[in-house]
Amino acid sequence: MSAPDEGDRIRPARRRFNAELEWDALDPDDYCRRNYEIIHENDAAFLARLRDFFSWKLAGRTGLHGVDVGAGGNLYPALSMLPFCDEITLIDYSRPNVRWLQERTTHYSEGTVDMAPWRQFWNVLIEDPAYAAVPDPWGALRKCARVRRQSVFGLARGRWDVGTMFFVAESISASTGEFRSAVSGFIDALKPGAPFVASFMEKSEGWRVGNRAFPAVSVCDSDVLDSLGQEAEVHELLRLGTGNPLRPGYTGMILVCGTKNPGHEGMGYED
Repeated sequence: MSAPDEGDRIRPARRRFNAELEWDALDPDDYCRRNYEIIHENDAAFLARLRDFFSWKLAGRTGLHGVDVGAGGNLYPALSMLPFCDEITLIDYSRPNVRWLQERTTHYSEGTVDMAPWRQFWNVLIEDPAYAAVPDPWGALRKCARVRRQSVFGLARGRWDVGTMFFVAESISASTGEFRSAVSGFIDALKPGAPFVASFMEKSEGWRVGNRAFPAVSVCDSDVLDSLGQEAEVHELLRLGTGNPLRPGYTGMILVCGTKNPGHEGMGYED
């Protein structure tokens, strides 16, 4: 993937808080094209760590209920849970994103053009035997995926056995309090001991889909760890720099692999 040009330069969004933003103006096709049409080296590295972590923590387990929070135009977190889950809930608040997810999870098959980008990601996953044992990932996704329109701030507590949240908490507003609440809400939604993987854009200045600019919270690895607090045990934190950036306006990408601590009580944050 080539480096972005000046036409992709991020300009600050005028609105700050999540409830003020025009989520139904998102174009998931544009987002997917910009970010996932060709697998980026950082996504490939994150996916390999995600694969190895779930294969370790979920070895021999099946029939689980997984969740991907803020799925948007990205299917690889859901694909990473396929060998272990009978049901995967894909949550997003944007109506266009929800429609995109419903179409992809309902109609994908080996022969469809839309599937082609995700084959690159599946090829990374099947380097592990647990994933290679899934003969038809697109059929499995059709069978187990459930798409739901919901806010990250309204998730039920203690519901899911395994979870992912990719580039969401820091990218839904410019509020540090909302960033922390999103992380806390994601962890609260998992069952005690549930493994999870979450990723974050480091020092993001915001992002764009089409002509729409969206704000972000500028976070680093210590901010991510602080947001998890006592809610989770972190097994690994991986930071990758921007040698080949997806776009201007960030300094790296952060991946956290962990498990929810037993007995955690939820907590709220104020900005």
